[in-house]
Amino acid sequence: MTELHFRAATPTDLDAIVGLVTSAYRGDSSRAGWTTEADFLDGNRIDREVLRGDIESPRSCVLLAERDGELLACAHVSEEDGAGYFGMFSVVPGLQGGGIGKQVLAECERIARDEWRMPSMRMTVIDIRDTLIAFYERRGYRRTGILKPFPYGDERFGLPRRDDLRFEVLEKVL
Repeated sequence: MTELHFRAATPTDLDAIVGLVTSAYRGDSSRAGWTTEADFLDGNRIDREVLRGDIESPRSCVLLAERDGELLACAHVSEEDGAGYFGMFSVVPGLQGGGIGKQVLAECERIARDEWRMPSMRMTVIDIRDTLIAFYERRGYRRTGILKPFPYGDERFGLPRRDDLRFEVLEKVL
């Protein structure tokens, strides 16, 4: 098996990224992996124009992981409030649990630490996602106790199936 190739996304990758992110989090296809949010969110996981802005902004990289020209994973790393910010982490559902995600996370941390000289990496995770939070804790992230509201009413980020969703900030010193 050939190793992963990383590259920064361009606007020509929009459709492929939206498809990957949606497949990893929404609908029946997402149930093939362990990152699904299908039980508590419907609708969009990513907005195309927000994604375009992430691709085109300075100190922002939508990182793609490919093997033999096939998109297998992506994530967004950016600078936010003096730290790296990690989000939009997606791996093809049938390939989750095989180590691709760990490599993508490590590459995003490398970008934030080595290229941008950020002292830490932060992310927000829906706080009921215990398995996902445990994954990040095994990689050195800690729960900060800082909670942020879920954007109820903004359909660009999904249609909640429950009324108790909120985000918790996780952080790791790089």
